[in-house]
Amino acid sequence: MFILSKIKTIRSAFSITLFVLIALLLTSRPCPAQTKAYIIGPRDVLSLKIFAGGEIQQDIDLTVSAQGMINAPFIGPVKAEGLTVPGLVALISAPLSKDYFVNPEVNIFIKGYHSLQYYISGAVKDPGLYEMTSETSLMELIAKAGGVLPERGSTAYVLRGSVGDISKEGGDIDNLLTRKEPVKINLKDLLDKGDMNYNLILQSGDVVYIPLQKTFDLGESKIYVEGEVKKPGIYEYQSGLTVMNACIMAGGFAKFAAPNRARIIRKENEELVIIKINLDDVKEGNIPDLELRPGDRVHIPESWL
Repeated sequence: MFILSKIKTIRSAFSITLFVLIALLLTSRPCPAQTKAYIIGPRDVLSLKIFAGGEIQQDIDLTVSAQGMINAPFIGPVKAEGLTVPGLVALISAPLSKDYFVNPEVNIFIKGYHSLQYYISGAVKDPGLYEMTSETSLMELIAKAGGVLPERGSTAYVLRGSVGDISKEGGDIDNLLTRKEPVKINLKDLLDKGDMNYNLILQSGDVVYIPLQKTFDLGESKIYVEGEVKKPGIYEYQSGLTVMNACIMAGGFAKFAAPNRARIIRKENEELVIIKINLDDVKEGNIPDLELRPGDRVHIPESWL
């Protein structure tokens, strides 16, 4: 009986251990973004070595240009952008074998990752620009930025391919939001409920903005007019105030204004809503003007011409 009891105990312990191991494997497996081969891009630094005849024929560091090119030894300009390391090795090895060496060995590794860039701003501990070694997810970028602040809002806004724009705008995400349609992510479901369906896989160049809970609360009696108007600023809300009225209050349109691409930024149920309106059509009487609500932001963009 003692032996049978001991065997049952061992089996039970083994079953528990096996269960734990399976659980660990299932929860720790890498996401698809981490298993993808790295794609070489501009500004990456590559270390290249060429072996032939028992000697090192070349040992050099190469920086991928803005056009995605490197100047490979012996063979000249080569398009590196868009290739994996094995793909670039094959591309360089072929002409070396044909015209220069017998059975050359080409070794390449990435010395500096600079092409995968992501920007995160708002309610995170360490906002800023991050360079990653692989495609990343929203959760991974938030973790890289030290996590969210307790007073963060319930929505994250992802602006595709906007890292270059954010530097031009001097970090003014509000202005970017008026010109680009963001991808909206429900942070309550992602962070509070752990629903990984909301864990968006980011693309290089994405800008992530997590506003504070009260960022867009301008008060119960204020509106804000910004962009290409003569006197941008905060104005008292009045019942019946329309978009065109607000622009007139702000001194009218500036010289390079594009009223045909005007936008209203409005907060509804903790969500940021962007409403487009063509104020040229409003002036012509082709469409009705829109009535504003307290807290609305009116943005008049700059003309493209």
